[in-house]
Amino acid sequence: MSPLLANLALTHLDDHFQTKWDAHRNATNRYRYRLRGGATYRLVRYADDFVVMVFGTKAHADALSDEVSDVLTGVGLRLAPEKTRVVHIDEGVDFLGFHIQRHRQKGSTRRLIYTYPSKKSMASIRRKVKALTQQITHQAADEIMQRLNRMVRGWAQYFRHSSASRAFHHLQSYLWWRFWGWLKNKHPHTSKRWLIHRYYRGWSPEYNGTRLCAPAAITIQRYRYRGTLIPTPWAQPAPAIT
Repeated sequence: MSPLLANLALTHLDDHFQTKWDAHRNATNRYRYRLRGGATYRLVRYADDFVVMVFGTKAHADALSDEVSDVLTGVGLRLAPEKTRVVHIDEGVDFLGFHIQRHRQKGSTRRLIYTYPSKKSMASIRRKVKALTQQITHQAADEIMQRLNRMVRGWAQYFRHSSASRAFHHLQSYLWWRFWGWLKNKHPHTSKRWLIHRYYRGWSPEYNGTRLCAPAAITIQRYRYRGTLIPTPWAQPAPAIT
């Protein structure tokens, strides 16, 4: 219910910033307004998480906090001070598990905006892998691999549209060593050679036809914005009732 209620209440915030955007009517008017010292704003929101992007100065961004607080007060809500920050895009911001930051493109002088899995997201998946591989070792190896695969593959699929190559390689190495430690705990009195012969196929853990997920092998596919090109049933005229 919480996301539903947030969407209902925060529609008021959506309308507030849409009204400010539409007041300038077109891009030319917005450009002239910024030349006169003004600022323009765009809101990006998912349930109760939102970011307001400011095309202006830090003073404009700082003043925006009070404006948003006033809008939210009108619907009985308030900002969480510990979660509210004013940052420059070059410093980067965390949003919905991603770290969004502008910096120079490697091998070029262009400055582009990149998205990465945030440090908090990386710490979260590592903590889950560690917790699962610390459990008692009575389970079969293929069962623990299936549980790890579901968890890691779901996490990687969420971030595969970002610049996540380094994060995926790091997670794959961490996963490999955690599973190796789990195997040694399961068979404390056997040699490493025996473990490799029984559970590995060319250094990839595999047992009973189940292979441990390799996040680094997941295809990373960056994509263009196409939100306005996605057809929706609301764009079609309603059928006539006879």
